[in-house]
Amino acid sequence: MNKILADDALDMLFRNARTPRAWTQRPLPPGLLERAYDLAKLGPTSANCSPLRIVFCTSGEARQRLAGCAASGNQARILAAPGTAIFAYDLEFYEYLPELFPHTDARAWFAGKPPHIETTARRNATLQAAYYILAARACGLDAGPMSGFDNDKVDAAFLAGTTFRSDFICAFGYADATSLQDRHPRFAFDRVCQVI
Repeated sequence: MNKILADDALDMLFRNARTPRAWTQRPLPPGLLERAYDLAKLGPTSANCSPLRIVFCTSGEARQRLAGCAASGNQARILAAPGTAIFAYDLEFYEYLPELFPHTDARAWFAGKPPHIETTARRNATLQAAYYILAARACGLDAGPMSGFDNDKVDAAFLAGTTFRSDFICAFGYADATSLQDRHPRFAFDRVCQVI
């Protein structure tokens, strides 16, 4: 557990990874989205609550519907990518806690407490979605997260009749290398971190 990943793995996950502006036409290999999920699901969440729900839009029809919910700048990205995930959170995640966290009555921590449910669901689903992006990169995919879309439209078009609410969307596939830009600046450790 105390080993450090080799530099080539760190490059793949972080240093050389970029958000694509354009995609190749290479399709998503069968089973790769599931393989990435099987890695991402292992990341920690509060009380193992696992509220993330994902809708993968891979068909032309689904991508077209999703693009209709997006800001104009993101529509072409959604249509060009071989798949775009809707990362959502389940407002009834706590109903599964007897299965996922069976050693105590964790369901009682949430039942009848809407603000606590919303905060926990959104925070942990966002965390899980970030795990998924890293897992997808580890499986050789590029990822293009986006927040420029209408959540209400996405919820109506893809999540109606469920207890799921959209958080953000992310295109997956293989980047057109000519579309990649230099990395924008990032804060140095000492500008944003404290060790006390």
